[in-house]
Amino acid sequence: MTLNTIALELVPPNLESGTEKALEDARKMVQLAASSGIDGRIGHVMMPGLIEEDDDRPIEMKPKLDVLDFWSTIKPELPGVRGLCSQVTAFMDEPALRQRLGALVGAGIEGIVFVGVPRTMADGEGSGVAPTDALSIYQELVGNRGVILIPTREGETGRLNFKCERGATFAQTQLLYSDAIVGFLTDFAKETNHRPEILLGFGFVPKLEERIGFINWLIQDPGNPAVAAEQAFVTKLANTEPAQRRSLMLDLYKRIIDGVVDLGYPLSLHLEATYGNSAPAFETFAEMLDYWSPGS
Repeated sequence: MTLNTIALELVPPNLESGTEKALEDARKMVQLAASSGIDGRIGHVMMPGLIEEDDDRPIEMKPKLDVLDFWSTIKPELPGVRGLCSQVTAFMDEPALRQRLGALVGAGIEGIVFVGVPRTMADGEGSGVAPTDALSIYQELVGNRGVILIPTREGETGRLNFKCERGATFAQTQLLYSDAIVGFLTDFAKETNHRPEILLGFGFVPKLEERIGFINWLIQDPGNPAVAAEQAFVTKLANTEPAQRRSLMLDLYKRIIDGVVDLGYPLSLHLEATYGNSAPAFETFAEMLDYWSPGS
């Protein structure tokens, strides 16, 4: 079973903003999709389950509306659109996590990305269930079981292979600002028989990034030259005029699609406007989808 979808990221609003902000965000998504000509093409919303991270986060992390409450609020505003989410597993014991996943699936969430500890902690830390264990424990409960894929991370081929053996059915990439994913998936196809569905992640970079640096912070991996090159590209996008920015992003998109489309993986898209959905972001997404989209 594959998702074969275009998933748009919708982050649950701050708890203090209540459900009104949730409704506003959903309605804005519908309006922007219509005005950019891609209404009816977004198959899912991806709702991240966020936890507090490093103190140096450029945008303050405030308590968020729970994914379940967010989805139940926005679902009536999004006819025909289904739900995906990420779920942090590392701080919940097995019974509590089973109950949580059952509630998500029962609410109509079609795919769940299992996420572990924040990067301030080591893999395996946390008192709850490790994501790799969750992949196998909850196979019967969750049909579409996802993991995070970071193609520039050292040892990622072995890491993804292990996750597939444990039961992962799809992999959501980190936001892609280079074509490193092409080489990664080419090598992975040569070295393994696993062909998980790949949600290729593309994020719009507005001029605001120049001042705040949130995207650069999200993709950071100190000492990794491949990531340093991606961060330089993000900085270039933020410092470029809108038409050229769109052209640069479209060129990257074409190189990635052309490089992976014939490798034998089911492909979906994950689109994100990190600073909030906007007309320029949707115009960029529309041009990308004109070149290639799932099922085309």
